Amino acid sequence: MFTTFSLAVILDCTVRIVLGTALGALIGLERQLRARSAGIRTNALVALGSTLFVLVSEMAVAGGSSGDPTRVAAQVASGIGFLGAGVILKHGASVSGLNTAATLWASAAVGTLTGSGDLVIAIIGAVMVVLANPLFRAIGSFIDRRRRRSAMNTRLKCAVCSNMR
Repeated sequence: MFTTFSLAVILDCTVRIVLGTALGALIGLERQLRARSAGIRTNALVALGSTLFVLVSEMAVAGGSSGDPTRVAAQVASGIGFLGAGVILKHGASVSGLNTAATLWASAAVGTLTGSGDLVIAIIGAVMVVLANPLFRAIGSFIDRRRRRSAMNTRLKCAVCSNMR
């Protein structure tokens, strides 16, 4: 690890930590406002944790430790899978929590990007997650309504045809 920290290193790490936490909170805010599980705190902590793991890895390598800092990203991705698996629930034939798990996974990716210093890409990624949830929810609802109407029309046509015989 580092034995001495320069002001520039401390400032850089602080910016990454604060931004990672803020972007996770932004992702969670959308969930919280829609009364979904895994809101502000959970997403902020997932992004913060990912940021910190990447920073620890970078500091270890900078301090002379051998290793590949990119392996941490893979471990974050697989580790968050366990957290995501905990929010997925099966009730009979229906499954819930998949979008929550995917959002947590995306928050971890945003935190990983932030921790590695790819701040612009992390911001773009967080904005896309925030936009994707409501946008694709609306598109999915539209498709489901059309499918239900189509199925209802098919049943109605079958009933009319069987009455004509």
